[in-house]
Amino acid sequence: MGEAPGPLLSVRGITVRFGGLMALDDVSFDVPAGGIVGLIGPNGAGKTTLFNVMTRIYRANAGDILFHGRSLLAARADEIAGLGIARTFQNVALSPRITVLENVLVGYHCRLAGNPFYFALAGIGWPAIGRLEREGVRRAEEALDFVGLGHFGPRITAGLPFGTLKAIELARALVSRPKVVLLDEPAGGLNHSELTDLGRLIRRINTELRITPLVVEHHMNLVMSISDQVVVLDFGRKIAEGTPDQVRNDQGVIDAYLGVEED
Repeated sequence: MGEAPGPLLSVRGITVRFGGLMALDDVSFDVPAGGIVGLIGPNGAGKTTLFNVMTRIYRANAGDILFHGRSLLAARADEIAGLGIARTFQNVALSPRITVLENVLVGYHCRLAGNPFYFALAGIGWPAIGRLEREGVRRAEEALDFVGLGHFGPRITAGLPFGTLKAIELARALVSRPKVVLLDEPAGGLNHSELTDLGRLIRRINTELRITPLVVEHHMNLVMSISDQVVVLDFGRKIAEGTPDQVRNDQGVIDAYLGVEED
């Protein structure tokens, strides 16, 4: 199956200022469909800020981000998931008092609420809405199975191990079948065995689900082993871009990041 011409996601000259602080300075790069792109850099480099611009949490002062040729910056924050972009967060953002399955179903809301009359029709028990909700539950169970948590659905989320919570959040991002998934430090807090499993899982997301991951991560071995392309930010500016080998041997990257961070 051939891919549509042009990049799936295109970041063009994004600039973000917070008061007198330049958080992102004219950042540009493309994310091609079908691959895995790593986004790396020291703390404070602007990686999460860029994710927040993509998902309309922050406003850009200049530039644009195109998804399938459409400007994301012209969309509302509540439209982003419905367009085909999902994300996880540095700090796990789950509701502890509801079940694991219910937390994952939150990610399917963009499909359930696509009909502007959804809530009214659900209130009167419209049969088509019931079918749609059952489909959502089925998709949520499939997403939990995919991340290895198929038997966790009925459990209350509070008290589960951190690695399990990270996997639940990933399932929530996958349940809507996005085209791009933004993974913000998915390896944070994981042990060595969990890191290895995460690398395999991200590859499966890419190859089996045909989802394009854009991964922000500090674990260099993980990023370099799974990425087809790596983009490096430092103090809000892009300082390098290329294959893992090209980035690993770039003197500017070594000076700014790899030379001062130990994996």
